[in-house]
Order: sequence, then C-alpha cells, then structure tokens
Amino acid sequence: MTGLALAPDERLAPRSTVRRLLGRPELGAVVGAAAVFLFFAVAADPFLQWSSFGTVLYASSTIGIMAVPVALLMIGGEFDLSAGVMVTSSALASSMFSFQLTANVWVGIGVSLLVTLALGAFNGIMLVRTKLPSFIITLGTFLMLTGLNLGLTKLISGTVATKSIGDMEGFPAAHDVFASHWTIGSVDLQVTILWWLGLVAVATWVLLRTRAGNWIFAAGGNADAARAVGVPVARTKVGLYMGVAFCAWISGQHLLFSFDVVQSGEGVGNEFLYIIAAVIGGCLMTGGYGSAIGSAVGAFIFGMTNKGIVYAQWNPDWFKFFLGAMLLLATLLNAWVRKRAEATA
Repeated sequence: MTGLALAPDERLAPRSTVRRLLGRPELGAVVGAAAVFLFFAVAADPFLQWSSFGTVLYASSTIGIMAVPVALLMIGGEFDLSAGVMVTSSALASSMFSFQLTANVWVGIGVSLLVTLALGAFNGIMLVRTKLPSFIITLGTFLMLTGLNLGLTKLISGTVATKSIGDMEGFPAAHDVFASHWTIGSVDLQVTILWWLGLVAVATWVLLRTRAGNWIFAAGGNADAARAVGVPVARTKVGLYMGVAFCAWISGQHLLFSFDVVQSGEGVGNEFLYIIAAVIGGCLMTGGYGSAIGSAVGAFIFGMTNKGIVYAQWNPDWFKFFLGAMLLLATLLNAWVRKRAEATA
C-alpha cells in the first residue's frame, strides 16, 4: 500500500487565466456587444459621436437597473412578470401619497418604498407557500397591478395620469437623487448610470463573495438538494423578490422625478426587456447559472440596439422588427460562443 501513489484530484488542478475567462457566463455577451457595436459603427455615423455615447448609456441604465435583480432571481430559478408594472406602481404610490397628504415628497418616497417591498414580499411568500410556478404567481400580480394602477389613478385623480408634484416641498432634492444629470464635454450623463453601476457592483459582490450568493446558486441549481444541506431556500427566494421590488422602487422614482407626473399605463411589457437582458447576459432559463455583470452587458447590447436603430435612420415602422432581429442575433452569438468556450474549457 505504501508504494501506491494517489492520483491527483482533477478538481484541484490549477486553471489558467484563459480557461477561467472562457468559463465566465458573460463571455458570450461581451462578444455579442462587440459585434453590435461594430455593426452600428459602420451602419450609423452618429453612433460613434461622444454625445451618442451618453444617450446609449442612459438607455442601457434604465433597463440595466432592473436587469440586475431579475438576473439574480433567474439564477435563483424564478421569474417575475410583474417587474415592469411594479415600476409604475411604485411611481404612482410616491406621487399620490405626496399629493393627497400635501406632504414633503420624501414622505411619499418612503411610503412608496414600503409598498413596493411589500409587493415583492407578496410574490415571494406566495411562491414558497403555494408551491405554484413563479410564472403563475407573478402573472397574477402583473394583472392585479395593471388594474390597480389604472383604477386607483382614475378614482383619485379623475384621469389616467397623476397630478403634478413639481412645486411640492422636497422635489428638487429628490430630483437630484433620482433624475439629475451632468455634462462632461459633449457627453450628457444621467444619474441612473451611477445607480446601475452601483447595483451591478453590489450584486456581483453578493454573488461571488458572500454566503447569500452561494444560497442563490444552490437554490436555482437544485432546490431540494440545497434544502437538504441547510440552505434557507424559501428565505432566499423571498429575498430575491424583494430585491426586484427595491430596484423597481429606484426605477419608479426616476420615472416620477424625471417628468413630475406618471401615466398609469406605463411599464407594461418592460418585464420582458429585463428578462431578455439577463438571458443575453448569460443567465440560464433553468436557473443556477449567470452573473450580474452579464446582465449589465445584456442591457448595454439592448441600449446600443435601441439607439443605433434611431441613429441609422431606419424606417420607424420597422423599428420593432429590427430590434427583435438584432436581439435574436446577439443571443444566438452569445449561445454559440458559450458552447465553444465550454467545449474547450
């Protein structure tokens, strides 16, 4: 026995930097982003101007703020179809509470935060208590919020839009936090870009450096196995839904303080944009795999495609077709690169 040499465990073998990069979930999205950038750099001259860069970043950030928590939720194995409408619900709550109470707008912002977090907790608790698919739970929430947004707005305001709160106390400070912008040279940068990058950094740290990150991957990979080794799967999923709600609150405040009024019908359909950005960024529909950085790259691809079509001056009647085709091609390229990377890793 003493003469036998133990074979080394291949799981402990050192991996080169190249192989580690090839194994990253966002690799395909980065290649897709480069392809989309080169395409519009050739197809649209204004796309390469610095002023256009700020516009593209702003369009990316409005999707990216929500794509980050949606990506974490998908890694945890769930979906949220109410995320788009929840943004509008949060903005409506802030506006109507502030206006009806004739209070400082920060009072409405605080109440709105509690209301939106309660909506996220409702989704999560319903999911873990009923065991129904998240598709059914959040589709029900989507329909209820759509009706509440329109019904309550017309009941309280008499129209489909809220009253203006632009002259109320606290509005300038809230505008600075949620909807300000600054100019560097010819580039106009919105504060949403800072919110977006901050959320990506925090989400990446949580996923890769904390125990909660391990719980998220485990809950999405195999919930029963994770539960068997002590992972609090139910608490993790409720927390992920509340994370989506928190970011919906941020997006809702940006919507409100950009215009000082909110249309009750806004937000419908945006939930698919958040999911598309997460999928393009490398999140698997089956859960257990993905990254927050990938969702940011996916949102950036969406922003480039959205504004690149405008800069190319294509017929707006074909806007949705071009948008869908570009996103589909980017997703296919992402999947191809990931398969090639997995084959060589």
